[in-house]
Amino acid sequence: MHPTIRHITFDCTGDPYELAQFWGALLGLPLSDDDKPGDPEALLEDPSGGPGLLFVRVEEGKAAKNRIHFDLKPAGRTRAEEVQRALHLGARQLADHTRPDGRGWIVLADPEGNEFCVERGELG
Repeated sequence: MHPTIRHITFDCTGDPYELAQFWGALLGLPLSDDDKPGDPEALLEDPSGGPGLLFVRVEEGKAAKNRIHFDLKPAGRTRAEEVQRALHLGARQLADHTRPDGRGWIVLADPEGNEFCVERGELG
């Protein structure tokens, strides 16, 4: 038997609840009913049974590029629309690696500076 991934954990220096709200809105995942603002951790639960996203307050700030990150594929919208939605939620754009043929990705950062990429979806 092999282990399964239960949570993917994000360290954050701010309010874990606020960062969880950003990712919950971006990914359409609900916050655990037990979590509230100011708690030292917050959990997004995946109703489909996938790993949860756990946000935990730490003292030390982010010092370098993430060693692991999400590559997101838009559903029901274009990459440009997904990027605009993420920016509206509080993300920052770091780089645009879109190729002339439409392939590639755009690098964003969440409110704590954690990088993630938005790739081309089925709509472009």
